[in-house]
Amino acid sequence: MSVPRARSGRSTPLRESEPEKIEGDSSWDALEWTKVDQVSTLRPVPQGLQQLLFEGEFVIVEGHGVVLVNTDEAGDLYVTNFRLLFLSDGSRSVIGLGTIPLAAIEKFSRNGMKLPSAPKQIDKNPSQRLLQVIGKDMRIVVFGFRPRTKQRRAVFDAISRWTRPARLWDLYAFAAGTSRYSNKNPKVRLLNEYFRLLGLGSRCASPTTVEDGSFTLSNEWWRISNINSNYTMCSTYPFALLIPNSISDVEILQACSFRGRCRLPVICWCNPGTGAVLARSSQPQVGIMNTRSNADEKLVAALWTQLSGVRERRRKLYIADARPRKNALANGAMGGGSESSTNYSQSEIVFFGIDNIHAMRESLARLRDYVDTHGAKSSDGLSSFLRHGGWTWGGGNLSSMSASVSTLGDSGWLLHVQSVLAGSAWVAARIALESATVLVHCSDGWDRTSQLVSLASLLLDPYYRTFKGFQALVEKDWLAFGHPFSDRLGLPTVSGSESIPEFTRQASTGSLTSSPSRQSSPQTNSSHAQNNCSPIFLQWIDCISQLLRMYPFAFEFSSVFLVDLLDCVLSCRFGNFFCNSEKERHQAGVYDACGCMWVYLAELRDSDRRSRHYNHFYDASKFQGPLLPPAAALAPTLWPLFHLRWACPSEVQTGDMEAHCRNMAEKLSELQKAKDLAEAKLRETTSAVESLTDELRNEKLSSSSARDWARSAIKENVAIKRAIQALGSKVQFSEEGDCIVSIESIATEIPQKSLFSIADMRCGEKPDSPVYVARHEDEDDDSCNPICRVCESLCPLRTREGECRWPEGGCARVRSQFVGLKANFDAFDRLSIYDSYFDSQE
Repeated sequence: MSVPRARSGRSTPLRESEPEKIEGDSSWDALEWTKVDQVSTLRPVPQGLQQLLFEGEFVIVEGHGVVLVNTDEAGDLYVTNFRLLFLSDGSRSVIGLGTIPLAAIEKFSRNGMKLPSAPKQIDKNPSQRLLQVIGKDMRIVVFGFRPRTKQRRAVFDAISRWTRPARLWDLYAFAAGTSRYSNKNPKVRLLNEYFRLLGLGSRCASPTTVEDGSFTLSNEWWRISNINSNYTMCSTYPFALLIPNSISDVEILQACSFRGRCRLPVICWCNPGTGAVLARSSQPQVGIMNTRSNADEKLVAALWTQLSGVRERRRKLYIADARPRKNALANGAMGGGSESSTNYSQSEIVFFGIDNIHAMRESLARLRDYVDTHGAKSSDGLSSFLRHGGWTWGGGNLSSMSASVSTLGDSGWLLHVQSVLAGSAWVAARIALESATVLVHCSDGWDRTSQLVSLASLLLDPYYRTFKGFQALVEKDWLAFGHPFSDRLGLPTVSGSESIPEFTRQASTGSLTSSPSRQSSPQTNSSHAQNNCSPIFLQWIDCISQLLRMYPFAFEFSSVFLVDLLDCVLSCRFGNFFCNSEKERHQAGVYDACGCMWVYLAELRDSDRRSRHYNHFYDASKFQGPLLPPAAALAPTLWPLFHLRWACPSEVQTGDMEAHCRNMAEKLSELQKAKDLAEAKLRETTSAVESLTDELRNEKLSSSSARDWARSAIKENVAIKRAIQALGSKVQFSEEGDCIVSIESIATEIPQKSLFSIADMRCGEKPDSPVYVARHEDEDDDSCNPICRVCESLCPLRTREGECRWPEGGCARVRSQFVGLKANFDAFDRLSIYDSYFDSQE
């Protein structure tokens, strides 16, 4: 379906009031108040601000000279279609405390108060115009505006219009689009998770599998049914359900009418090895007449299959009702109620006593007020050490200190967290230790039930304690099974219905002696019933943070990842948590029009392996099985990284063990990089030394070979020289390296015929006179060279055919002065050349 375009952010300009110059030296009066009355949406956005805006984000209203009362810091406040953006007046940096997404605002109101100042300036400091913003993320922020300006009204009107839009498509996520965080089909991921639970991990689903309905696979005990593929049976259940093999689709249709909102018992986790099952549903419609349903009883009985290897023995069935017993009985008067153990054989009914959504909402509000009152950065601008005579406990009085500490306990938040943890641990223990079947439900089966079954699955299955598994867990037990996120977060739905925002207007004049956040407006019973906002998902994340504190080695992700995930959910920057069911998200086209939170978080991790999302204590080998915390260990504490990050930021930074470990890991990583670099340089140096050593060895071998060759050549030259001298010739070497052979007549018995054939010599000297011939290296034609013919006639190693008997000799290789000489073998035959002529002489 087509998605409407987001409305424009253009608003009408406001009239400027006359500027007023206020004298004084406080932080308020240090501003140039002649320039702070500018409230505009028509002028272009400054270049520096444009770089801070997200894709699709635009400015609606801007005001200058606004003071963040919590920190007494002046700056500029911008209202965009996504958030309140507060920039410091000096550095122009974003102030995190004053920057809050519009969807994360729970309440906002206008107050008037007189800010404290120095004793001599009390009369000079007029009352200020305040805007109080209460966030769902534990922050209470107060912005101060000077009187007789239109800035506060403009900001208030913009927040009123954009915080609670009338249509779902007016949310920022639709204006931002998918961008680079495109969302793949979550139905495919749900089927892949079903395949894993059935032990069919080798199978992989695809969009084609979803469209043609070929995902109805099964194993020995359970199967995947497509009976709800069009959401006709139950509009708040997923398109695919995991049910027992022995139950047909017809029996499923018969059983669904007995449960509230047709949310019949289905399997949400199972163990193929033991056959243990964790199932969920809504309350049965027994009413005051204690009505029964054979189809429902048969379906529940099929959940607890026969124990493996034990004949005719069925496993124990536990039915865990998350509500207090009195609430279950009260619902029976309105057609609901709880099961009876007499109607479900071998069953045991257990009540966990977890309160409803309204109790959780009020509990978190009290905790938020407590943190704001005793925090270092309170919304009234006073530190806890400066309130009530210089100490947060009322001057240090023991009774007042006890009262303040009891305020934390009176909030009830930690008790609620403990109840959810205890119930989940009990369910996990029954399944892990007894291989039992546990059916969990509350009233509608989408709030407390989602908390219990997802937390129990997290304890049972180590896969859910990884990044990939945690995503599968949230998408299965919270999104697919219809937790009403739009109602709990106060967002519009597809039909346009929405929770009524709480706009409390208080007196515009007067003074406040305490934090504005503690001026709560009375609520009627009707407004209490209509407000369905509740921090159910936040409470579940808080429970996981408690488990991560108890088992720091069991989780791949860190507390920082949980906080970032909560911020994404509360800010509505992505569309994953829009609407109240899978059916509504499909009708609204959320998956195609909005970005995906999981892709965004994965990109943060992939960009840096040292990301703060990784738990550096994680060791998968230590916790490969279920986590079964004992009851004594289930003592929750405040989650500093979330509860105290706005009121006590310095304590969060100094007390975060993960941060210290992360810093140590970063330093270790830097040292490891330096070590790797040094080792790489060492390897390069070693390789260079080895290369030089090889070259030196080769040079030595070459030098040794050259020396051997030179010695051999010298010996050959000496031998040939002696041989020639024995023939009556003289051999001389000039300084230029030329060889001079002197031929003289020899008075022997040898005939007068010369030993040499020099008839072709060009020198013209007589045979009996000395003949001087020279062999030059640049003479290329050896055939016409006289010295060559002389040398060939003199060489004793030439055969009659003219071939050399000594081809490996130095004269043949280096073309010495004897190359090409032809010997007169008739004369050599009459000579006696002894071998001693060729003896080596050193």
